[in-house]
Amino acid sequence: MDYSIETAPLKELQCDCIVVGVYQGAQFCPSASTLNDNTQGLISKIINRGDISGKKGETVLINAIPDSAIKRILLVGLGEKAALTGKNYRQALFAAVNALKKTSIKSVAYSLAECDVIGYDWQWKTRQIIEVVSDAVYQYTHTKSDKNTDSKLEKLSIIAPEHELSRVTAGLAQGRAIAEGVIFTKFLADLPANICTPTYLAEQALELGSKHGKLAVSILEESDMQALGMGSFLAVSRGSRQPAKLITLNYQSGEKNAKPIVIIGKGLTFDAGGISLKTAAGMDEMKYDMCGGAAVLGTLMAAAEMDLPLNIIGLIPASENMPDGDANKPGDILTSMSGKTIEILNTDAEGRLILCDTLTYAERFNPDVVIDLATLTGACLVALGRVPSGLLGNDDILCNDLLAASETANDSVWRLPLWEEYQEQLKSNFADLANIGGKDAGTITAACFLSQFAENFRWAHLDIAGTAWRTGERKGATGRPVPLLSQYLINRANG
Repeated sequence: MDYSIETAPLKELQCDCIVVGVYQGAQFCPSASTLNDNTQGLISKIINRGDISGKKGETVLINAIPDSAIKRILLVGLGEKAALTGKNYRQALFAAVNALKKTSIKSVAYSLAECDVIGYDWQWKTRQIIEVVSDAVYQYTHTKSDKNTDSKLEKLSIIAPEHELSRVTAGLAQGRAIAEGVIFTKFLADLPANICTPTYLAEQALELGSKHGKLAVSILEESDMQALGMGSFLAVSRGSRQPAKLITLNYQSGEKNAKPIVIIGKGLTFDAGGISLKTAAGMDEMKYDMCGGAAVLGTLMAAAEMDLPLNIIGLIPASENMPDGDANKPGDILTSMSGKTIEILNTDAEGRLILCDTLTYAERFNPDVVIDLATLTGACLVALGRVPSGLLGNDDILCNDLLAASETANDSVWRLPLWEEYQEQLKSNFADLANIGGKDAGTITAACFLSQFAENFRWAHLDIAGTAWRTGERKGATGRPVPLLSQYLINRANG
């Protein structure tokens, strides 16, 4: 998609379609009013005959514009005339692009950044247009013989006044970077597990590093992990013929001695459950168990594209979890890199086993904060559904910063408690702790397990089991929480 900014008067605009907003009660946004005047009241006529009332999310495409270089006008309903909430603004953006996807339109101009949105400026509004349109037109075709996509959109321009040009330019740059990070994340996650193996993820990281001078990439092999004592991580990979990898992305653009932000993403490229085998129904979706790792790659890509003045470490423990004669078994005792021993009660609780050694490994970077993200527990989906990601952590300031970033990014999270009482459920008669805590509070006890390996730094955990991908007819990766993490990093860079 080509993106640009258009500051010329509407009468000089040339495009396949312009998107304008209308409120209920036949009230227009400025561009709609101008177009109505330039077309002898065409928009008023459309409204007066009842084709659109202005309710939120309504759309009408006007296909013929007399004596105009603008070939079409897409009207989008905004509801009652008042400043929009951020969510309602994005709802209008999604409505518009979903209507455009059904047409042969190749170039579109959006005037919706002129709409008032509570608490947000032209930079944020521009960024949302780029992110929403890019997200909506993404279509996976890599393993299809037909590479054609439903959407024909190729060019998108943002209509803006000259005096807002600097903000719109900044918003476009941020939006493009985040959108590219989301698309990369979705692409990796949507790939089948026979292509996207731990080795493939490592290769993608190396390729990403080769494109960005400030991003260095290194890979730990199983022999390296063995030397470091990562007994918990390696126990998960034992059942797989695919060698595990620990991928490190080192982005250095901040002050030389500034402590880095460490982001860890679970990279289980396929999770069959191990000896504690999952049921067959829905097991194909376990290729998405690496969405955390994919999101780390997407976030580091976005940070590098934005040239954020920060030091960031991305860590991706990548493995498969398969049943095999050499796979770890319920009842086994593992020794983690930290020296703590773990009793395996369920081999399908493997994500925490690769994450705990990676958390210990993160200490060597002397981090300012550590954030891990993982499709960790089905319990999170039961508790929160597919709207917010779960948030837990040992530092209120970090958690509050992530909550604030989620509001700005419209990438919701909900904080859950991490109370000492829950740690009791992880007690073991045979090891320092068990890898599961029973059926109660599964998301919380999983985080409690991780917290025992995050005692030496400020830490937050994002459980994205309900938000990393969609199921059913719209099955596919969402790219979350790349927008949230990108906004957190932007906030830190501006801090």
